[in-house]
Amino acid sequence: MSSETSPSVNAGLIHRPRRLRRTDALRRMVRETQLTANDLIYPLFVMEGENQKQEISSMPGCYRYTLDLLLKEIADAYALGIPAIALFPLVENEKKDNAGTESYNPDGLVQRTIRAIKKQTPEIVIITDVALDPFSTQGHDGIVGENGEILNDETVEVLVKQAVSQAEAGADMVAPSDMMDGRIGAIREGLDNAGFTNVSILAYSAKYASAYYGPFRDALDSAPKFGDKKTYQMDAANAREAITEADLDIAEGADIIMVKPALAYLDIIHLLRNTTNVPIAAYNVSGEYAMIKAAGQMGWIDEKKVILETLTSIKRAGADLILTYFAKEVALMLR
Repeated sequence: MSSETSPSVNAGLIHRPRRLRRTDALRRMVRETQLTANDLIYPLFVMEGENQKQEISSMPGCYRYTLDLLLKEIADAYALGIPAIALFPLVENEKKDNAGTESYNPDGLVQRTIRAIKKQTPEIVIITDVALDPFSTQGHDGIVGENGEILNDETVEVLVKQAVSQAEAGADMVAPSDMMDGRIGAIREGLDNAGFTNVSILAYSAKYASAYYGPFRDALDSAPKFGDKKTYQMDAANAREAITEADLDIAEGADIIMVKPALAYLDIIHLLRNTTNVPIAAYNVSGEYAMIKAAGQMGWIDEKKVILETLTSIKRAGADLILTYFAKEVALMLR
């Protein structure tokens, strides 16, 4: 049979998805997931001193800032459209103890930093970490008992004091990252009783005992001095448990729930998106950041494209908000 009379392989083909991929304008028109600066929360590290900026060796491009330089970084971030920062302190060793008492010092580094940020950039949302590990001589998220057990209820009492102290300083949102049982309800009650009913709670609901946190612990000198965190952070093999944790936190008063880390737990983000109605945040953690940076520096990947693809995948999985050290860089790219 001649080619003139042969039926076309595509004769009668009605559905051609490539029609909507043909031009950049068409692709933008039908794009399902939009990443914007409004989705970003910028984690920042603050330390004592003046006019100092220390690069974190395992997180190229990330720094510990003294308060004066941190304020400039925050002003720059807000000018780029980033609506929120998450604050993490590098606490001096002489101020640490097993009970984390420095965490609720009204004149502590975190409290002074909050007040200064609110004075300079009052519109930005300040999210504060609630956990004892930066303040603990043991490097754990809770008080350590005589037998090495992390004491749950005793720790929760301190966490409530910490959260109320941060709210008094001007925090807009407290973010308990400790994974103690019952802490969301106790913190909500403590905030309400102190008159801070408008301070919201971002709960680290599904925080896994992950190997991706190493560079963060370098940044804050907060690695555990013994053992690991597997008795309170979640087992990396578990998914259904994330629903239990999220449901408990929501019932206790969490306004937003968190999945941490993000990339190895995209399934958990998607699972919680399908089972809850509250906003979901995901933490694009230090190890994820470091791997992209290292590969980019070696020339093995197109770093900017991989960053955007990575954050888009987190949002596509169901996250409404993304904590990422790439926040400032991404906000510039999105412009």
